[in-house]
Amino acid sequence: MLLWQTNINDFKYYLSIEKSLAKNSVVSYETDLQKLSSFINMVSPGKQPSEVSLQDLQQFLKYISEFNFTDSTQSRIISGIKHFYKFLILENYIKTNPAELLETPRIKRKLPVYLEVEEIDLMLSHVDRSTAEGERNLAMLETMYSCGLRVSELVSLKISDLHFNDEFISVIGKGDKQRLIPIGSRALKLIESYMEHHRVHINIKKNHADSLFLSKRGTSISRQMVFYIIKDLASLAGIKKELSPHTFRHSFATHLVEGGADLRVVQEMLGHQSIITTEIYTHLDHFFLRENIQSFHPRNK
Repeated sequence: MLLWQTNINDFKYYLSIEKSLAKNSVVSYETDLQKLSSFINMVSPGKQPSEVSLQDLQQFLKYISEFNFTDSTQSRIISGIKHFYKFLILENYIKTNPAELLETPRIKRKLPVYLEVEEIDLMLSHVDRSTAEGERNLAMLETMYSCGLRVSELVSLKISDLHFNDEFISVIGKGDKQRLIPIGSRALKLIESYMEHHRVHINIKKNHADSLFLSKRGTSISRQMVFYIIKDLASLAGIKKELSPHTFRHSFATHLVEGGADLRVVQEMLGHQSIITTEIYTHLDHFFLRENIQSFHPRNK
């Protein structure tokens, strides 16, 4: 087991330092590999990573399938094993890769819930702008929709990330990767108004002076609070869809694709590592086209 742990620790270092993977992703990979090492030690005590065969790995996958893991979880585990053994090859720890022929289960990709432009406008029209919190919420949600931000990116946004003159913001996304995103003039005006008329009156706590969106307590607003704000506005607007902060990001991407934006541009804006992740919005676009044809083609009336 000692060699297993040494190899796993080396792999973790490689993912963190050389691949700049997010901490949560590294922890997930480590947990999955610990499952594999425990299984191998259970069925073949003393067998080292270099001695594992394709048959051993297939047995392990059969074993974990009995725990009713979802296809996506099994897919992640297989991905981790494949990356682990590619790393061992790269470092010359092994000569042949037993994971090369491992098959990944096909995953049915669910189309994400998104809002129509009119639904977003309706929700934002229910923000109570007579309060400081309302002005903050409007600026916050308009920024999220204007830039397609993840909720984690929104709540960690700093004043120093704003480039008003150039109409860009800089964002630290997954894997601590920075990207520049254009921001709409409406969102910028709302941010400026919030900062000038409301944020200045908050007693800001230590270490939060650069945080853009603040709670009443003077600390960065939480992800949970963003979720509650969106749920409340959806209820006021009478929108029955299952919404979350990510819905604004899905809506941003969907509306770009519907408007004819290049998929590579959308990928860059969203900070997706792979174009495959972004391609789901082309399915939404096809659905949008079909709906329009069915609604407006004379043969369908």
